[in-house]
Amino acid sequence: APLARGPGPRHSLARGGDGVLITVGLSAEVAAARARVWKALADPDELARWRPGLRAVPGPGPWPCEGATLLSRARIHGLPLEVSETAVEAAAGERLHVRLRVGLFRCEATFSLASLAAERTRVGLQLQVANELPLVGGTLDRFSVRRIATELAAARLAALREACEVGAPASAAGAESLPTPAR
Repeated sequence: APLARGPGPRHSLARGGDGVLITVGLSAEVAAARARVWKALADPDELARWRPGLRAVPGPGPWPCEGATLLSRARIHGLPLEVSETAVEAAAGERLHVRLRVGLFRCEATFSLASLAAERTRVGLQLQVANELPLVGGTLDRFSVRRIATELAAARLAALREACEVGAPASAAGAESLPTPAR
């Protein structure tokens, strides 16, 4: 089933507000072959390298088969939170669609891979999240939700790029290495 896109569609993520989704898309060019990037997304040992604390939960099969879940802990603005990532769909070497939960923040995340030149891959990451997020005593508005989703996508792409670009120093991030909005 295709993902809901843009303003207007209703989706299972919609728990607060009017059920409208926000879609954030970023992409980054990674100096690694598409097979290497896929391995960093699909191999639990590789995932643990760039996502410390990650652990697989016993489930229907190995990551990233449909229904497989990974758990980790994260700190966001000083608050410790559990992160749960469940595979929804995987097309080896091309696309990985997951359901992501970080505390009350829930979204659908889709990684897509495309070969560019030799040893270069374009990685796209699209997040879809409800227009508002419930909080104790209120909600986060769409502007805050978009900011959080954008920060999450940018951090994931930067960590993935760093894990795949073997030999590239972590501090070599320049203007060209920043994630750019997907087109």
